[in-house]
Amino acid sequence: MAGVLVPEPGVWRLRDTTIPLDLPVVMGILNTTPDSFSDGGLYTDVDTAVAAGLEMVASGATLVDVGGESTRPGASSVPLDEELERVVPVVRELASHGILVSVDTSKPEVATAAIDAGAVVVNDVTGLENASMRAVCSDTGAGVVLMHMQGTPRTMQREPCYRDVVEDVSAYLSEAVLVAVAAGISDDSIVIDPGIGFGKTYEHNVELMAHLDALCVSGYPVLIGTSRKGFLGEILEPIRGATSPQERDGATAATIALAVAAGVSILRVHNVPLAVEVAHTANAMVRKDHGEETNRT
Repeated sequence: MAGVLVPEPGVWRLRDTTIPLDLPVVMGILNTTPDSFSDGGLYTDVDTAVAAGLEMVASGATLVDVGGESTRPGASSVPLDEELERVVPVVRELASHGILVSVDTSKPEVATAAIDAGAVVVNDVTGLENASMRAVCSDTGAGVVLMHMQGTPRTMQREPCYRDVVEDVSAYLSEAVLVAVAAGISDDSIVIDPGIGFGKTYEHNVELMAHLDALCVSGYPVLIGTSRKGFLGEILEPIRGATSPQERDGATAATIALAVAAGVSILRVHNVPLAVEVAHTANAMVRKDHGEETNRT
């Protein structure tokens, strides 16, 4: 990511707190939507959603990512009032329990309301392309996730095309970082996400997963969200046939291990206990206390 001033390594700044990144961080996915591809309809009730978020943290998640608008391929947009109604009560209740909450939204109004309710991260699938969203994040000091997506959720899987997917995604994220910093967002508040499954073919997703190290050397923490996605179903099809999203946790675990080995800092997942175990195990094997050989007897 040439030309980008990289932050000091080791922490992710989220408003008035920080998350250490010396070990892999697990972010639990909590969709308060009826139509998300894996957990749609499970957490549309506030109490049920809050209970699920609390269970994620009890199982080892560092933060919970709350979304009120599906971003699955072909998904339609949700009216502002409806997204606010889905998201804000859940964010407020989780934050009241001391949970670190991320809001998964591309609407500045939703981000503002969620931050007012206690959210500390804005996870925007459009990479903060909206200047108003950048202003919200700058003014509040929220942590941000800058994600790459080609097109919109409604159009992104209509023949996505790249010259070189690794180089093109890296260039987009580099520019998104520069724009975010120019808007006043702190370097150490920024995390980047290549957007696995967002405007990518099977081949694009596999290529990005094979070259995660090219993103991890940027100096910015990398978040990966592969959990239960369609390209994993394509991988499994020759040995398992058609699979539901919930049947892809084993394949997801493989991508988590690969991501940790490449240096990825944050893992966005549905199955928190599995992710915590896989990340812990992979980290113990590939990082060896961050370069120091451990004593063996």
